[in-house]
Amino acid sequence: MPTRKYRPGKIVCVGRNYREHAKELGNEVPKEPLIFLKPPSSVVWENDPIKLPGASSKVEHEGEIGVVVGKTLTWVSELDAARGIRGIIAVNDVTARDLQKTDGQWTRAKGFDTFCPLGEESSKLPDLDSLSVVTRVNGVERQRGKSSEMVFSIPSLLAYISRIMTLEPGDLVATGTPAGVGPLNPGDVVEVEIPGVSRVTNPVQESR
Repeated sequence: MPTRKYRPGKIVCVGRNYREHAKELGNEVPKEPLIFLKPPSSVVWENDPIKLPGASSKVEHEGEIGVVVGKTLTWVSELDAARGIRGIIAVNDVTARDLQKTDGQWTRAKGFDTFCPLGEESSKLPDLDSLSVVTRVNGVERQRGKSSEMVFSIPSLLAYISRIMTLEPGDLVATGTPAGVGPLNPGDVVEVEIPGVSRVTNPVQESR
Protein backbone atom coordinates (compact mmCIF):
# COMPACT_ATOMS: atom_id res chain seq x y z
CA MET A 1 0.00 0.00 0.00
CA PRO A 2 1.49 3.39 -0.91
CA THR A 3 1.95 5.83 1.94
CA ARG A 4 -0.63 8.58 1.96
CA LYS A 5 1.49 11.59 2.91
CA TYR A 6 -0.07 14.51 4.70
CA ARG A 7 0.99 17.16 7.18
CA PRO A 8 -1.02 17.05 10.43
CA GLY A 9 -2.25 20.42 11.60
CA LYS A 10 -1.06 19.46 15.07
CA ILE A 11 0.39 16.38 16.72
CA VAL A 12 -0.89 15.73 20.24
CA CYS A 13 1.03 13.04 22.12
CA VAL A 14 0.26 11.14 25.30
CA GLY A 15 2.95 10.27 27.84
CA ARG A 16 3.08 7.33 30.25
CA ASN A 17 -0.05 5.64 28.93
CA TYR A 18 1.33 2.13 29.52
CA ARG A 19 2.11 1.19 33.12
CA GLU A 20 5.26 -0.79 32.33
CA HIS A 21 6.73 2.07 30.28
CA ALA A 22 6.10 4.53 33.11
CA LYS A 23 7.81 2.07 35.47
CA GLU A 24 10.87 1.53 33.24
CA LEU A 25 11.60 5.28 33.32
CA GLY A 26 10.93 5.54 37.05
CA ASN A 27 7.69 7.49 36.70
CA GLU A 28 4.26 7.22 38.27
CA VAL A 29 1.20 6.60 36.11
CA PRO A 30 -0.60 9.96 35.81
CA LYS A 31 -4.08 10.42 37.24
CA GLU A 32 -5.12 12.21 34.04
CA PRO A 33 -3.67 11.87 30.54
CA LEU A 34 -0.28 13.56 30.27
CA ILE A 35 -0.24 15.38 26.93
CA PHE A 36 2.37 17.29 24.96
CA LEU A 37 2.85 18.47 21.38
CA LYS A 38 5.28 17.60 18.58
CA PRO A 39 5.67 20.09 15.72
CA PRO A 40 4.34 19.08 12.29
CA SER A 41 7.83 19.82 10.93
CA SER A 42 9.08 16.68 12.72
CA VAL A 43 7.10 14.41 10.34
CA VAL A 44 8.88 12.06 7.93
CA TRP A 45 7.67 9.00 6.07
CA GLU A 46 8.64 5.49 4.93
CA ASN A 47 12.39 5.14 4.26
CA ASP A 48 13.15 8.75 5.19
CA PRO A 49 16.15 8.89 7.54
CA ILE A 50 15.88 9.69 11.23
CA LYS A 51 18.71 12.17 11.80
CA LEU A 52 20.43 12.11 15.18
CA PRO A 53 21.09 15.67 16.38
CA GLY A 54 24.49 16.61 17.73
CA ALA A 55 22.82 18.12 20.80
CA SER A 56 21.84 14.66 22.09
CA SER A 57 23.82 11.55 22.98
CA LYS A 58 20.78 9.36 23.71
CA VAL A 59 18.04 9.25 21.08
CA GLU A 60 15.45 6.52 21.55
CA HIS A 61 12.56 4.98 19.62
CA GLU A 62 8.98 5.03 20.91
CA GLY A 63 6.58 3.01 18.77
CA GLU A 64 2.98 4.14 19.09
CA ILE A 65 -0.55 3.72 17.78
CA GLY A 66 -1.50 6.97 16.06
CA VAL A 67 -5.07 8.20 15.55
CA VAL A 68 -5.93 10.47 12.62
CA VAL A 69 -8.88 12.74 13.35
CA GLY A 70 -11.62 12.90 10.72
CA LYS A 71 -14.12 15.34 12.25
CA THR A 72 -13.95 18.48 14.34
CA LEU A 73 -14.01 17.39 17.98
CA THR A 74 -14.81 19.91 20.73
CA TRP A 75 -16.09 18.80 24.14
CA VAL A 76 -17.22 15.45 22.78
CA SER A 77 -18.21 12.24 24.54
CA GLU A 78 -16.11 9.10 24.19
CA LEU A 79 -18.70 7.69 21.79
CA ASP A 80 -18.59 10.75 19.55
CA ALA A 81 -14.80 10.80 19.79
CA ALA A 82 -14.63 7.25 18.44
CA ARG A 83 -16.98 8.21 15.63
CA GLY A 84 -14.67 11.08 14.73
CA ILE A 85 -11.64 8.90 13.94
CA ARG A 86 -10.57 8.82 10.29
CA GLY A 87 -7.87 6.17 10.52
CA ILE A 88 -5.04 4.52 12.43
CA ILE A 89 -1.37 5.09 11.63
CA ALA A 90 1.98 3.82 12.91
CA VAL A 91 4.00 6.50 14.72
CA ASN A 92 7.56 6.60 16.00
CA ASP A 93 7.74 9.28 18.71
CA VAL A 94 11.53 9.61 18.50
CA THR A 95 12.87 11.19 21.68
CA ALA A 96 16.18 12.67 22.80
CA ARG A 97 15.98 11.10 26.26
CA ASP A 98 18.88 13.03 27.77
CA LEU A 99 17.38 16.37 26.71
CA GLN A 100 13.96 15.31 27.98
CA LYS A 101 15.48 14.86 31.43
CA THR A 102 17.63 17.98 31.51
CA ASP A 103 15.12 20.38 29.96
CA GLY A 104 12.21 19.52 32.24
CA GLN A 105 9.71 20.20 29.49
CA TRP A 106 9.77 18.07 26.36
CA THR A 107 9.58 20.37 23.34
CA ARG A 108 13.22 20.14 22.29
CA ALA A 109 13.57 16.43 23.09
CA LYS A 110 10.54 15.54 20.97
CA GLY A 111 10.65 18.26 18.34
CA PHE A 112 13.73 17.80 16.16
CA ASP A 113 13.22 17.46 12.41
CA THR A 114 12.69 13.77 11.46
CA PHE A 115 11.52 12.85 15.00
CA CYS A 116 8.00 11.76 13.93
CA PRO A 117 8.05 9.00 11.30
CA LEU A 118 4.55 8.07 10.13
CA GLY A 119 3.35 4.97 8.30
CA GLU A 120 0.50 4.55 5.87
CA GLU A 121 -2.93 5.44 7.20
CA SER A 122 -5.43 2.60 7.48
CA SER A 123 -8.02 2.55 4.72
CA LYS A 124 -10.73 1.58 7.20
CA LEU A 125 -11.13 1.87 10.94
CA PRO A 126 -10.07 -1.31 12.78
CA ASP A 127 -11.33 -2.44 16.17
CA LEU A 128 -9.79 0.03 18.62
CA ASP A 129 -9.66 -2.52 21.45
CA SER A 130 -7.65 -5.13 19.57
CA LEU A 131 -4.77 -3.09 18.14
CA SER A 132 -1.14 -3.98 18.78
CA VAL A 133 2.07 -2.05 18.21
CA VAL A 134 5.49 -3.63 17.68
CA THR A 135 8.88 -1.90 17.37
CA ARG A 136 11.92 -3.63 15.86
CA VAL A 137 15.47 -2.38 15.48
CA ASN A 138 17.58 -4.21 12.88
CA GLY A 139 14.90 -6.89 12.82
CA VAL A 140 15.00 -7.52 16.58
CA GLU A 141 11.80 -6.90 18.51
CA ARG A 142 12.16 -4.27 21.25
CA GLN A 143 8.59 -3.25 22.03
CA ARG A 144 5.19 -4.88 21.93
CA GLY A 145 2.00 -3.46 23.38
CA LYS A 146 -1.75 -3.64 22.99
CA SER A 147 -4.38 -0.93 23.00
CA SER A 148 -6.19 -2.96 25.66
CA GLU A 149 -3.21 -2.34 27.98
CA MET A 150 -3.45 1.44 27.79
CA VAL A 151 -4.15 3.30 31.02
CA PHE A 152 -6.51 5.62 29.09
CA SER A 153 -8.38 4.20 26.10
CA ILE A 154 -8.28 5.81 22.68
CA PRO A 155 -11.83 7.26 22.88
CA SER A 156 -11.19 8.61 26.38
CA LEU A 157 -7.97 10.28 25.21
CA LEU A 158 -9.72 12.02 22.32
CA ALA A 159 -12.59 13.14 24.54
CA TYR A 160 -10.14 14.47 27.15
CA ILE A 161 -8.05 16.37 24.61
CA SER A 162 -11.21 17.82 23.01
CA ARG A 163 -11.98 19.53 26.32
CA ILE A 164 -8.63 21.32 26.17
CA MET A 165 -8.18 22.06 22.47
CA THR A 166 -10.35 21.49 19.44
CA LEU A 167 -9.19 18.53 17.37
CA GLU A 168 -9.57 19.21 13.67
CA PRO A 169 -9.65 16.93 10.62
CA GLY A 170 -6.14 15.72 9.87
CA ASP A 171 -4.82 16.23 13.40
CA LEU A 172 -2.82 13.32 14.80
CA VAL A 173 -2.99 11.89 18.32
CA ALA A 174 -0.14 9.58 19.36
CA THR A 175 -1.47 7.42 22.16
CA GLY A 176 1.65 6.48 24.12
CA THR A 177 4.41 3.89 23.94
CA PRO A 178 4.73 0.49 25.66
CA ALA A 179 7.76 -0.65 27.61
CA GLY A 180 11.02 -1.43 25.83
CA VAL A 181 12.17 1.96 24.59
CA GLY A 182 15.84 1.95 23.66
CA PRO A 183 18.66 3.72 21.84
CA LEU A 184 19.03 4.37 18.14
CA ASN A 185 22.49 4.51 16.57
CA PRO A 186 23.79 5.46 13.13
CA GLY A 187 23.25 2.59 10.70
CA ASP A 188 20.25 1.17 12.54
CA VAL A 189 16.96 0.48 10.80
CA VAL A 190 13.89 0.95 13.02
CA GLU A 191 10.41 -0.33 12.22
CA VAL A 192 7.13 0.43 13.97
CA GLU A 193 4.23 -1.81 12.98
CA ILE A 194 0.57 -1.98 13.88
CA PRO A 195 0.05 -5.50 12.53
CA GLY A 196 -2.43 -5.64 9.69
CA VAL A 197 -2.94 -1.88 9.79
CA SER A 198 0.16 0.30 9.29
CA ARG A 199 3.95 0.20 9.33
CA VAL A 200 6.86 2.61 8.97
CA THR A 201 10.54 1.75 8.52
CA ASN A 202 13.37 4.28 8.71
CA PRO A 203 17.18 4.20 8.59
CA VAL A 204 19.07 6.12 11.27
CA GLN A 205 21.92 8.49 10.48
CA GLU A 206 23.91 11.33 11.99
CA SER A 207 22.79 14.87 11.24
CA ARG A 208 25.08 16.78 8.92
